[in-house]
Amino acid sequence: MIEEDGQVVKVENDGFVWVETLRQSTCGACAVRQGCGTSALASVLGQRQAPVRVINSIGVAAGDRVVIGISESGLLRGSLAVYAVPLAGLFIGALAGHYLGDTGTQRFADLWDLLGAAAGFTAGLAWLNRFSRATLRDGRYQPVILRRQITIRPTGHEIP
Repeated sequence: MIEEDGQVVKVENDGFVWVETLRQSTCGACAVRQGCGTSALASVLGQRQAPVRVINSIGVAAGDRVVIGISESGLLRGSLAVYAVPLAGLFIGALAGHYLGDTGTQRFADLWDLLGAAAGFTAGLAWLNRFSRATLRDGRYQPVILRRQITIRPTGHEIP
C-alpha cells in the first residue's frame, strides 16, 4: 500500500472527500539530481497542494488530518491502462492501416498508416474511458482513507 498524508478540504455526499496532499519530489535523495530533468522540473514547480478525490471509508470531516493510500497493484494496473492501451492501439492501428493500404501503389500508403494510427489511438482512448467509468468506485483503483492522524494541541498547561 502506498501511503500519503493529507488534510480533508471538502466532503461530498456521494461517499467521497477531497484531500489535499503536498506534492513532493524524491530528488533530494538522488545522487544525480544536478543532471536530471525531473529535478529541474520539481524546482520550477515547487511544492504545491494537490487535491485528490478519495473514498471516504471511515467517515471523516473537513479539516481532519488523514492518511490516504492506494494499492500498488491497482496503481500499476491503472498506469498500464492509461499509458499502454492507447499506445498499443496507436501502433496496432498503424500496422493495420499499413497492411490495409498496401495495394501495390505507394501513392496513399502514408495516409492509410496515419488513418489507422488515429483510429487505433481513438479506440484505445474509448476503451480507457469505459475502463475509468468501471473503476470509479473500485477501491483497488481509487485512493482510500486508511486512518485519521492524531493531532496533539497544546493546552498551555504543559510542564517545561
